[in-house]
Amino acid sequence: MVNNNIDHHNFNFKFGYKLIKLNKEIIERILIIKLRGIGDVVHSTIVIDNLKKDFPNAHIDYLVDPQSQPGLDGLKNINRVLIFDRKNFWKRILLILKIRRIKYDVIFDFFSNPSTALITFLSGSKFRVGYPYRGRKYAYNLFGPADRGKFHSAQLHLETLKSIGLTYSCKNLYYNINDAAKRFANEYFEKTFLKNDFVVGICPTGGWESKKCAPEKFAEIASGVIQKYNARILILWGKSDENDATMIHSLLGAKSVLAPVTSIQELSALISKCNLLIANDSGPMHIATALETPVLGLFGPTNPINHGPYGEKNDFIQLTELDCITCNLLICPKNHECFNNLPINLILNKIDNLISINNIKRLFEEN
Repeated sequence: MVNNNIDHHNFNFKFGYKLIKLNKEIIERILIIKLRGIGDVVHSTIVIDNLKKDFPNAHIDYLVDPQSQPGLDGLKNINRVLIFDRKNFWKRILLILKIRRIKYDVIFDFFSNPSTALITFLSGSKFRVGYPYRGRKYAYNLFGPADRGKFHSAQLHLETLKSIGLTYSCKNLYYNINDAAKRFANEYFEKTFLKNDFVVGICPTGGWESKKCAPEKFAEIASGVIQKYNARILILWGKSDENDATMIHSLLGAKSVLAPVTSIQELSALISKCNLLIANDSGPMHIATALETPVLGLFGPTNPINHGPYGEKNDFIQLTELDCITCNLLICPKNHECFNNLPINLILNKIDNLISINNIKRLFEEN
């Protein structure tokens, strides 16, 4: 809900000895900085609709790592996407010069690491929004919450808008799929599945080894889904997951379909066609939430309260009773109990709930 006590044309903020006045009517160019994972960038798109309400005539640009560019290209409210090159020092210098030439009125540094803080500071922008982390406060004159651990990653962006007096009521996430990828997915589904098939995607992708549910467990989960819902299983995978995906397919046999090699755009388009997705904490899981494909996230070492699938129509499962849960370790020092001990009946109950709250037509009962 928008704070009705705020004057939505002019805001005054006092930080230290500076009085910052943000006049919305003069804002024409906005830059959003969000580096690292695709899922992190998806979460940042929650600000787009809110910014367009406050600054309807402004151009909104993004600065991201290369892997996040495809999901932003083509979004109707994004003007251009700038790329951050971590390996080339001179390209980063040229990037700073380019940002200075564009003359952004407002920069939202939603990443706020030392590199992006320096870029923001050198940008020449009058209004610089970031987080008050140690050693980086110098770069900003408007601040989001100091304790980011209190909020879901997507919600943190809204809290930042709220803290500086901007609209924060819209909660839509975005990920763009280009036309070629849509055609690919449509053609693939037409030749692979029947019209009334209940297609459940499973995705073994995970950024760390400890975030990845074992192929044997994924196959067990998929078998339970097949038995209860007469579902068709589509195994979705990226380059680093080929061995896991192939093993899952070999364990399930004809009960599953192994997706072909895809680009991130094609993978996303396949996700958009599924009735439901079961996935580890990963980029594809967050892409699914933006594409409005209901998601059940499998969580072990990471915290679903902060990083789970966003939105009321998605869910997660985690064995919170384990003393090692949410360890954040890259490699499990135990036996991966957080995934291997997940009860199939609890997973199926979660899926029942997702089917209900998303009003998914129970096609499997008609077959």
